[in-house]
Amino acid sequence: MPILEKPQLDQKNRLRVNRMIRISPVRVIAPDGAQLGILTVDEALAAAEARGLDLVEVAPMARPPVCRIMDFGKFKFEQAKAARAAKKKQHAIQLKEIKFRPGIDEHDFDFKCRHAKEFLAEGNKVKVTMMFRGRQMAHPELGREVLDRVAVVLGEVGKVEQEAKLEGRNMTMLMTPK
Repeated sequence: MPILEKPQLDQKNRLRVNRMIRISPVRVIAPDGAQLGILTVDEALAAAEARGLDLVEVAPMARPPVCRIMDFGKFKFEQAKAARAAKKKQHAIQLKEIKFRPGIDEHDFDFKCRHAKEFLAEGNKVKVTMMFRGRQMAHPELGREVLDRVAVVLGEVGKVEQEAKLEGRNMTMLMTPK
């Protein structure tokens, strides 16, 4: 790749390329990693041009600045490829909600806890909601007992991030994976 006539500055990483490098002398590194020594910018550009590559400033704060002879287009492509791969591996944590009632039956309780375990195993947070209706509001301790049971059952895969608290007609508790 021949040296570009127009100065090029990579805006994302702020790398100076070719004629954009102004501080002279610079420490030059060959494409194979060998040190070429401390050269003036013109000599370094000539060495890069002879190889058909670009001169890229990789460590501008060093004294003297460190420049590497490389194919800048290929370098940018490899960086973008690595960024895409890293983004693909990221897992966005979601908040899943499981709703209970104070008088829940044993089978329903086990079924909902099994789903909550799956959510926690996947790395998601689980919001456990206890819903009260009518006269059930007179005995919030019954709902708290159910939420405490949920915390014990899910204790092996998750931990309580936010204790159960009553907000209006609902009591909520937040669990996160261990």
